[in-house]
Amino acid sequence: MGKMFPLEPREVPRVNTKYRKIVTKFPVPQSVKVFEKLRNKEPISMTGQPPVLWHKAVGCQVYDRWGNKWLDWSSGVLVANAGHGRKEVAAAVARQARVPMLHSYCFVNEPRAELVEFLAKLSPPPLKKVFLLTTGAETTECAIKLCRTWGLAKGGKGKLKFVTFNGAFHGRTMGAQLAGGIPALKNWLPDGHPDFVQVDFPGDLRCKDRSFDAFERALKEKGVEPDSVCGVMSETYQGGSAALMPVEFAKALRAWCDKHGVLLVFDEVQAGFGRTGTMFGFEHYGIVPDLMCLGKGISSSLPISALIGREDVMNQYGPGEMTSTHTGNPVCAAAALANLKVIVRDKLHKNAARVGDVLHRGLNEMMKKHPDRIGGVMGKGLVAGMHMVVPGTDLKPDPDLAFNVVRKSAEKGLLFFAPVGFGGATVKIAPPLTITKEQIEDGLQALGEAVDEAIAEIG
Repeated sequence: MGKMFPLEPREVPRVNTKYRKIVTKFPVPQSVKVFEKLRNKEPISMTGQPPVLWHKAVGCQVYDRWGNKWLDWSSGVLVANAGHGRKEVAAAVARQARVPMLHSYCFVNEPRAELVEFLAKLSPPPLKKVFLLTTGAETTECAIKLCRTWGLAKGGKGKLKFVTFNGAFHGRTMGAQLAGGIPALKNWLPDGHPDFVQVDFPGDLRCKDRSFDAFERALKEKGVEPDSVCGVMSETYQGGSAALMPVEFAKALRAWCDKHGVLLVFDEVQAGFGRTGTMFGFEHYGIVPDLMCLGKGISSSLPISALIGREDVMNQYGPGEMTSTHTGNPVCAAAALANLKVIVRDKLHKNAARVGDVLHRGLNEMMKKHPDRIGGVMGKGLVAGMHMVVPGTDLKPDPDLAFNVVRKSAEKGLLFFAPVGFGGATVKIAPPLTITKEQIEDGLQALGEAVDEAIAEIG
């Protein structure tokens, strides 16, 4: 189980830089009653983030009501790609709300049509059919269904195996967690499901054999014949660790899928729309999947997602057989379209690549300073995972150190979400794609201080 951040206000050093400001105790005493109210009424699972009571968020900054200001390196869990409170997005939402038309189910609305057309043009061939949904988990669920439907048509009940990777996170709904590779998230089904198979992820920090031969051996050891597989799904980079596949592995996987009539799915929910320095993360691999799952940064705001794929795969269901209550919601679609136009117009993926180099250089300098406590820095562009480890071990995760780094960073005006990844020991770094070199350097200063202090405190 994750850890709760303490709610007792305590004195912390005052901070006043161009991008960070802390002028009160932390957490703010006046905010505690709100946190306590929620802890009394919500599930414990909702209590895991640093105790910052958001009042306003603009660009890369988060503000509370009491004069504190944070540099946000979470993007609200990788949503605010175009920055918080983007004026173009807010204006699009307001225009649509004034029509007024706030919902239309599957009845057609123009924002939905415009968004689908824009996404189809943005996607590489043959990914030209677009299905709008609400959350990233919905897209991975739908991808699983389409792969298994494909398998039934091509090989009957003997072609229903669905392969994913250890350490993967594909969402919190039932199918998404079955496909995920994090045991703690599916302890409600301890024996798993015979058609869902996980193998080691070759980009993982602790993976010893990153060859494609290891993938094929793992399937053989699990009794899985290649022709029994309907689909293989991978996050483009693993969300918990920010680890990418080796390029040659990805190319071999694409060839293997083609050879055995297997659909290849990339979960781009975290990687899409510029996060890694390219519009879609899989561009780093030089291949194209059969299906891609999109969400989070698609709108920089409201809940909307998309599954995009090959026409023959996406058209397996007839009229009315594959729908969703809020598909193409007109307000969410308007927000997404405005957001994507900003990302394309301002070439935010190029900024992610440019300032991402500054970020990764700084993080690697921290790792050189503390090689026994920072076991690795993974990622690309404006996503990174800093893996905290126990010294003198074979990369044993240190969740307490990661927790303290996040806590101390928040006290210094630098905001992360709670640690993630293997053992809950990865500090995930994902600022908005609008961030500047100056803001990166200011954040690195705060993070470096937080790391130093957290290590000294733990000893």
